[in-house]
Amino acid sequence: MTDLPIIGGGQAKGAGAAADLIKEATSESFVQDVVEASREVPVLVDFWAPWCGPCKQLTPLLEKVVTAAKGAVRLVKVNIDKDPAISGQMGVQSIPAVFAFRDGRPVDGFMGALPESQIKAFVERIVGTDALAGPEAEIEAADAAREAGDLQSAAEIYAKALSEDRTNVDALAGLARCYIETGDYSKAEQTLALAAKDQRDAGPIASARAALELGLKSAETGDIQELEHKLASDTTDHQARFDLAMALNAHGDRGRAMEQLFMIIERDRSWDEDGARRQLVEFFEAWGSTDELTIEGRRRLSSILFS
Repeated sequence: MTDLPIIGGGQAKGAGAAADLIKEATSESFVQDVVEASREVPVLVDFWAPWCGPCKQLTPLLEKVVTAAKGAVRLVKVNIDKDPAISGQMGVQSIPAVFAFRDGRPVDGFMGALPESQIKAFVERIVGTDALAGPEAEIEAADAAREAGDLQSAAEIYAKALSEDRTNVDALAGLARCYIETGDYSKAEQTLALAAKDQRDAGPIASARAALELGLKSAETGDIQELEHKLASDTTDHQARFDLAMALNAHGDRGRAMEQLFMIIERDRSWDEDGARRQLVEFFEAWGSTDELTIEGRRRLSSILFS
């Protein structure tokens, strides 16, 4: 695995690009901002007024959907009180009214406030479904790539999401995990350090930090075959079994790692001041609360401790 991307300081690109995606138009700028611009990318025109209650409900949803489309569509807002000529030319009789322009002409539209789901459906007809996938779909794709072992692709998707939104804790934690899984703990630590102070206790960040600490600890364990040979000679050697669990987890064999710790707990729950249980809890924190092994392990651990 070659060098993975890491995000440095600076402002997120998404914040700087918002002004290009959403504009206020006037009679003088309408042709350039709407007609000409729509020859490159579809443009939504939102006719509104400050006194219009439904407009205040609709416009924020339009902005949200347009922002999520990441440049696949733009939004131009027209205040009909300031520029009544444009709405007159478009035949607007009530507001809010939205027109979609493509290739220099209006191709679709609607009137009245709509829920977000219907706005997305409207925009999908104009630009296509993929453009509205949003950051959640990006993270899901990155997570799937990482779980499949394609760390390079996963890291690139996480890095792209971070370039658009530095506050995306799922992308930050995901990128750190890519480094952890390649054994580059230094860059994983640098990546996690980019989290803002109020994000450092967020679930994904805390889980990634636990995975980092676990990785650092696992790096000190011995060879798996040597530890297995040692255990074959003495099945009561709990330290060797504990080290084997750490080594197995470091090599991605999480199920067997968990089994080794459960064997210690079942045979000697008090060993190393409850060390096997404490390590299991660290595993669960690093793997995440929704991980299947975490769910299974916690259920099994509770059954043992409270039996």
